[in-house]
Amino acid sequence: MKFNLLATDSKSKARAALLNTDHGSIETPIFMPVGTVGTVKGVHQRELKNDINPDIILGNTYHLYLRPQIEILEKAGGLHKFMNWDRNILTDSGGYQVYSLSANRKIKEEGVKFRSHIDGSYHVFTPENVMEIQRSIGADIIMAFDECTPYPCDYNYAKRSMHMTHRWLDRCVNHLETLPLKYDHSQLFFPIVQGSVYKDLRQQSAEYIANANAFGNAIGGLSVGEPAEEMYAMTDVVCEILPENKPRYLMGVGTPINILENIALGIDMFDCVMPTRNARNGMLFTAHGTINIKNKKWVDDFTAIDEMGITWVDTEYSKAYLRHLFTVNELLGKQIATIHNLGFYMWLVREARKRILAGDFKSWKTMMVAQMDKRL
Repeated sequence: MKFNLLATDSKSKARAALLNTDHGSIETPIFMPVGTVGTVKGVHQRELKNDINPDIILGNTYHLYLRPQIEILEKAGGLHKFMNWDRNILTDSGGYQVYSLSANRKIKEEGVKFRSHIDGSYHVFTPENVMEIQRSIGADIIMAFDECTPYPCDYNYAKRSMHMTHRWLDRCVNHLETLPLKYDHSQLFFPIVQGSVYKDLRQQSAEYIANANAFGNAIGGLSVGEPAEEMYAMTDVVCEILPENKPRYLMGVGTPINILENIALGIDMFDCVMPTRNARNGMLFTAHGTINIKNKKWVDDFTAIDEMGITWVDTEYSKAYLRHLFTVNELLGKQIATIHNLGFYMWLVREARKRILAGDFKSWKTMMVAQMDKRL
């Protein structure tokens, strides 16, 4: 288990590194496609591996706990074998999902009692059982249990929540040390920085998380509706404190522009449902801006979906054909759009890595942000 920092951009804080786990190497900066319930929605594993080709994907503790349930995952030999995926997996702790269930949960010092969004049944997440659940899922990277505060958030509430997240972290660490591994690979543990958009809280939390001396560190609570400028400011504050020799993961972020700006601030890892969710609604991300493929302007545009040819779907299908598939509500349209968007996100972070290693990331990033900030 190693994290090797290979290069840092001379005109920004962007980094290129190599993270090695038992399931292989992860080249950073990296985007992790979200496979919430054991699948990256709309893409089967063969296409995911051959066409999109991520080093790591993300699974969700809350959703996997409810369905297919932990007993089934253990019988299968863990999530890797259950979904036939032999590369890396990261699981979040369920803290964000608990946050999103604000009308159906109660947060106390012991943990969180919540109602299932599926059948209304009651369940409890504690720092201890979330560690047990993630052991059973068997992801390569697992997260501490935290509370994700909303935006806007009262300062005093954010402070109380942050301190509780820190206490929960200590309980996670203590309990994890008592739990043997369930499968034939190791797991890396990441704690999570919280503190809403308050600089002093983010500083306190980053210091506390850094002192936990975990393999890597995550930043949570910065994809919940705050302005992008607030996100960048808090990320910058935290990255000044988190150790340089460990990976930094910004949770739930974001747009292609968000990703490039946060790479420039020193972030190594990202995940977001945006490329898949927006694809299913007809929004395509490209290097020259976003496309709403449902618009009438594409009805007789027979040019490639993306002439850069990032994935095979870009050059095999035209904008007119893809628009037609959305117009007649054909599932293939959503699949093609999903493969394109995920392929573009992977191209973006890999090109950023190349630019960091080549030494011209800052100028390339400035050009790309200007290009992508358009509606085509």
